Amino acid sequence: MSLVELFLIAVGLSMDAFAVSVCKGLSTPRVRAGNMLVTGLWFGFFQALMPAAGYLLGVRFSSLIQSVDHWIAFVLLSFIGANMIREALKDEEEDDDNCASYSVKVMFPLAVATSIDALAVGVSFAFLSVDIAPAVVFIGLCTFVLSAAGVKIGAVFGSRFKSRAEILGGVILILMGLKILLEHLGVISF
Repeated sequence: MSLVELFLIAVGLSMDAFAVSVCKGLSTPRVRAGNMLVTGLWFGFFQALMPAAGYLLGVRFSSLIQSVDHWIAFVLLSFIGANMIREALKDEEEDDDNCASYSVKVMFPLAVATSIDALAVGVSFAFLSVDIAPAVVFIGLCTFVLSAAGVKIGAVFGSRFKSRAEILGGVILILMGLKILLEHLGVISF
């Protein structure tokens, strides 16, 4: 997997965390650097942890399903991307009290919820024989930066970017899944 492909996947995975970070910035009366740091650390850590866990699961089973691994990667990435788009288009009000809090009680479930899709991506990384250590570090750092920036962007620009970010992330993941499938089928080559 090329660095550009990994970057696109990292950005796509980061969009859920970015959208939640924008929400946190919207609902925080006065955003401080500490708010941005805490949000970036929580989301970045879990966004790195989940693909590593998924990779370990996938490695155990990759030999059993190697002939269909490209289909699995395509289905997983497309499902995750479609789900992100569906969530972005859903008209749902966030709980402002929870959104404004940076406590462990609030941040832990948000970090886990925004990184579940990264678990499935980690499984597909195992099937694609991706070098997992640099991949998870890159994903974690990308998520850290986008999440920290999301808090500030939410405070400055408002809610108009939240759903657009989730839609963009979903489209990127679907396109990456399609690219993987088409490459393995010999339709395209890079």
